[in-house]
Amino acid sequence: MKKLNKIMLFTAGILVGFLFAFTLIQDKNAPITSEMIKDGASIIGLEFTDTERDTMIEALSDTRKDLQSIRDMKLNNDIPPSINFNPIPVGKRFDFQQRAQKWDMPQNVDLPDEMNELAFYTVGQLASLIKDRKITSVELTNFFLGRIEKYDEKLEAVITVTRERALEQAERVDAELEQGIYRGPLHGIPYGAKDLLAVEGYKTTWGATPYKDQQINETATVVQKLDQAGAVLIAKTTLGALAYGDIWFGGRTNNPWNLEQGSSGSSAGSASGTAAGLFPFAIGTETLGSIVSPSTRNGTTGLRPSYGRVSRTGAMALSWTMDKIGPITRSVEDAALVFNAIYGPDGKDQTIVDLPFNYDATIDVTDIRIGYLKSAFEQDYWNKGRDSLVLETMREMGVELIPIELPNYEAGPLRIILTAEGAAAFDELTLTDQDDLMQWQTPNAWPNTFRAARFIPAVEYINASRARYELVQKMDSVMQDLDVYISPSFGGGNLLVTNLTGHPSVVLPNGFADNGSPTSITFVGGLFDEATLLSVAKAYQEATDHHKKHPPLFLE
Repeated sequence: MKKLNKIMLFTAGILVGFLFAFTLIQDKNAPITSEMIKDGASIIGLEFTDTERDTMIEALSDTRKDLQSIRDMKLNNDIPPSINFNPIPVGKRFDFQQRAQKWDMPQNVDLPDEMNELAFYTVGQLASLIKDRKITSVELTNFFLGRIEKYDEKLEAVITVTRERALEQAERVDAELEQGIYRGPLHGIPYGAKDLLAVEGYKTTWGATPYKDQQINETATVVQKLDQAGAVLIAKTTLGALAYGDIWFGGRTNNPWNLEQGSSGSSAGSASGTAAGLFPFAIGTETLGSIVSPSTRNGTTGLRPSYGRVSRTGAMALSWTMDKIGPITRSVEDAALVFNAIYGPDGKDQTIVDLPFNYDATIDVTDIRIGYLKSAFEQDYWNKGRDSLVLETMREMGVELIPIELPNYEAGPLRIILTAEGAAAFDELTLTDQDDLMQWQTPNAWPNTFRAARFIPAVEYINASRARYELVQKMDSVMQDLDVYISPSFGGGNLLVTNLTGHPSVVLPNGFADNGSPTSITFVGGLFDEATLLSVAKAYQEATDHHKKHPPLFLE
């Protein structure tokens, strides 16, 4: 009897996955039979005896009713689970003191003789022009609106131009400056925001056909914080449908360096538009590469902050325990400026950890403990030459690089966490067959992935979360004697591991391939230590000039 009770409890958990399979092909009110259980169990690799299956029938019938009741609740995407992921390793201590930040802001910047050069000025340079009243926010906003009008047909980087809102904001911050009110370096600076961030009064399409006319009556916290910093939202940028890839309901977002190629995703328009000079910076998101990948393809600088650093209130949820919001810019210092405006709690997102951001652009990198993923750099891969030059540059800067390795841990199977949470976030899309409206329908596209995720047992999802806890502790052991380490952007399993553990990263250009396409390198920092990470990445970037090159087709 004890054994049978254990089997019944175990089966109740796994039914979240496989019971859906046979309710799809049979009447959901039809009696559950031993053969149905046998077929369902085989899908997820389990086997029960005839007696065990017969004993399960009553419990499974009750569970099926409960599952249908949960489906009938029709939970909105903005409702999080009651269980939060905690990325903080056991015993970890943080510095809670906010110190004076040290920026490297340009002074006495002049307007260019050729105004189109403004398209590729940094945020810092534009901030100097506005603060010194050499250009107004209205003039700058109209300039970038004109760039969108001229070039976006080639790029498909923008879903909605927020012209009316932008000009109202620009007029307001110009008036404030006349009154002596200066909100800081983002005062009057135009930007774009990935169209999974809600903005009241405008559509928030999530890049997907079923939601292309959706309006959400709130404004995301990140946008509100940028409003408070004086930044001017001019565009809602494209994203691969439901934050995957660069294909959206209107087509494909293109790479400004090669218009025959997609811009990668899912922060497709944010990276493409920033690289092409449609706006000085943009906001992207990352769950598993959605800042790193398009920043690499488009030659931009992207900051993926620590999990729990930037509020996701008002943002589409794909994976509640993996989603992160960060800036895509043209320089590391710009990323730091934008991050400084958007990080911190909002009283709504319960995953946020309230810690200071002590940025110091003058840091001596020779005092910082910097490692590199030795085995990843030693592998034979396509970008090895340019990546190796990064290590050489760091050594020339006086840095003693420490060889390290990621934890010896099989992280690949933990992807089911993202898959299961994504399927839950878009539960109704699957159940109502609206997933058939999605443009991308390959085996690896979301519609099929979400369908297949119905077969992930609840027990295995929880055990994957437990394994993730173990990975967090092992990763902390690697970081004990490090402040920052360098990794190939897509090598050595680093992208998956650090997205699972919640560590921050900066991806930035490190050269160009033979075909002229940008390449990238990744710097990874300690948990919630974006300050040191950005300072080190900035030091490397300033020793190179890769970020100062721009797509030739968009220089006019």
